Amino acid sequence: MTIHFIGAGPGAPDLITVRGLRLIQAADLVLYAGSLVPEAVVAEAKPGAKVVDSAPMDLDAIIEMMAAAVADGGIVARVHSGDPSIYGAIAEQMRRLDALGLEFDVTPGVPAFAAAAAALKMELTLPEIAQTVIVTRTSVRATAMPEGEDLVTLGKSGATLAIHLSINNLAKVTRELTPLYGADCPVVVVYRATWPDELIIQGTLADIRAAVKAAKITRTALILVGPALGEHAFRDSKLYDAAHHHVLRPKSA
Repeated sequence: MTIHFIGAGPGAPDLITVRGLRLIQAADLVLYAGSLVPEAVVAEAKPGAKVVDSAPMDLDAIIEMMAAAVADGGIVARVHSGDPSIYGAIAEQMRRLDALGLEFDVTPGVPAFAAAAAALKMELTLPEIAQTVIVTRTSVRATAMPEGEDLVTLGKSGATLAIHLSINNLAKVTRELTPLYGADCPVVVVYRATWPDELIIQGTLADIRAAVKAAKITRTALILVGPALGEHAFRDSKLYDAAHHHVLRPKSA
């Protein structure tokens, strides 16, 4: 395999997987999303490796650079933030590589919503409160959302929502979710989870917008919404219940 798509994780350099780091260290070309991937990760590239920030490049230029590196016998590390399966824009790259007959693989990374939950010391799924996490976004300047994936539709589930790429759409988020979740529903905005300048803003659908505005957060933030974020009186799960028996914990004679 000569082209490796790698999830670098949410920000902290030590949250990349061991596999991902080793692939970067072995690569001849490290092509990374500079605004979101920490420099400490790509600094692990071997001496002589070509390290390129893809932020100013378009899709054609990215594919051309990767193909040229492979033609020269090189190994490519294509490094994305978080986990590349979520808003990673890797599908279009892989489609181009397939058309060129170039092989690749994918190494997953820690997604932003998992890093945010860890920073909050919270579980996003609580027994009888929320057992579903929906990863979504809203449309600002990016591609329009497909029919049926609007916040009103998704919010009817009552699930924990992890809303990406939408901090500049926070007014819309609060307006559309308040009738479904209630004005007092907990909301957490996590700016640059696990980075040194990480900022966590907690509030409700009623007051989170003012708090975010005061903090002057306008990009690189995840919005978490749902009752599980503020609930403490939930029922213990069956998993470790002494009265709950299963094949690994059979009922005593």
